[in-house]
Amino acid sequence: MLTLAEAARLPEAQVGAETHRLAAHPGRVPAAMLLPATFEEEFYRRANLPEQLSRLLAPLNPARLDEDLLEELAERAQALVRTSSLLDDAVQLFYRALGNAGLSAGEVHLRRPGVRQVEAARVTPPGTPALHALKRLWARDWTFEALLSRLDDAGSIALEARPTLLLAGPPGVPDTGVAAELGAPAALVNPLGLVGLP
Repeated sequence: MLTLAEAARLPEAQVGAETHRLAAHPGRVPAAMLLPATFEEEFYRRANLPEQLSRLLAPLNPARLDEDLLEELAERAQALVRTSSLLDDAVQLFYRALGNAGLSAGEVHLRRPGVRQVEAARVTPPGTPALHALKRLWARDWTFEALLSRLDDAGSIALEARPTLLLAGPPGVPDTGVAAELGAPAALVNPLGLVGLP
């Protein structure tokens, strides 16, 4: 779990270019943190999800795709990700990081750097609603559309873990004035400040 300042010291390939852009404006960004891709990788590995998802999706044939079957299996894959458990150590680490970042109470939203789709939660200590929102966000990688896109682009359902941004307040809305001021193509703001430079 990283602050934006800590994440900015890592390569963009690891934390996302948007994370670097947000970290360049510390006075404008509300409470925030970044979950590295390794946290998601560990969840998948410890829950044995690669094997379970591979078995679940084995009936798919990318050469002759049955979209009805893909839709049914996508729903089951999402449920598998949402209902799999993180180890207690990982959960406690997540809760401590939320508290340290000032995100353990109130409204938060989560999204991938460079992506506008969000999951929101109203968090109370220790942070279980944020954990549920995180798993919902991870489950989005297994929607019909996401699977179809990976099959079309790569001919495979394989997935690389990615970092996740957690930001205070509700999801941001586009603000052309802030974007122009920062010289950015787009800026997302919420009542607490700048929450996106996708």
